[in-house]
Formats: sequence, C-alpha cells, structure tokens
Amino acid sequence: MDQATPVAERPSALNKIVPDFSAPMTGEQTFQLADYKGKKIVLYFYPKDNTPGCTTEGIHFRDLHEQFRAANAEVFGVSRDSLRSHEGFKTKLALPFELISDPDETLCTMFDVMKMKNMYGKKVRGIERSTFIIDESGKLVKEWRGVKVPGHIDDVLEFVKALA
Repeated sequence: MDQATPVAERPSALNKIVPDFSAPMTGEQTFQLADYKGKKIVLYFYPKDNTPGCTTEGIHFRDLHEQFRAANAEVFGVSRDSLRSHEGFKTKLALPFELISDPDETLCTMFDVMKMKNMYGKKVRGIERSTFIIDESGKLVKEWRGVKVPGHIDDVLEFVKALA
C-alpha cells in the first residue's frame, strides 16, 4: 500500500480491499491481514495501555469476545505502545485477543488515526480512538472515529452480527 495515501483519506476507501499488512503483536506473533481471510476483523485503535478509557474499552471487548467470535469476528487492539507494555496490559485485563504494537505509526498512518488533541490544556499528537471493520473478503466496510467508549463496543458487535 502507498504509505503516503492513508486508507481513511481515500474518499472511496469504504467497500474497497484493504491492502495486506503485517505488524508485531502479543503472544510473540505477527499479525498478517491475509491470514484472516474468511473472518471479519475488528481493528480498534486506542491511545495508550493502562489508561482509564483504554482499560474500559479493552474490558468491554473482553467481556463480549465470545459473541464476536460467534459472529466469525476476530478482535485486535492497536496502539503505539511496545510489545512489552501490551503483554502486561493484556495479562492484567485477561484479554482473550491479541494487541498489535505500532510504535512507528505505520498502521496509524495507514488508517489516518493520528490527530492533534488537547490534554490538560496542551496540544499533543496522539491516536484518535477509532474502530474499523474489515469483512471476510478483506474489504473495509465500517469505520468509527472519535469514539466515546460507553455503548461503542455494543454498536460494533451489532454491526458485526448484521454482516451476514
């Protein structure tokens, strides 16, 4: 994929095939999009391990994980945190899914989730909480940006279930 043109900036990115990509993830594994053909993929981008909103979001995905699996969907969390940080976060929350480490912001750039945000009155560059659904054929079929955690994971699950 052309790194200069993020998926999200392409006006017709929805319903287009997401180019194959790979990234390191927990469990000493490498995520490879092509490995999940035939499955729905939920990629949720979050700002930082062990922060209140990200912890709440991870717990909700954990608690609904079996329902996502029953709907033929695999969930993956993505942030710029290190694999070491991810492993600790995953263990602490007993997350049944893998976390993808993107310290060089390759995926963040591809999905255009890096934004300037206000944190305690200061402008900081960080991940805008966002969720993307890739269908069984590898097409980007849904995106949520600027996500507020309450109710979001239920919305994602309902969308995934409706993708028959």
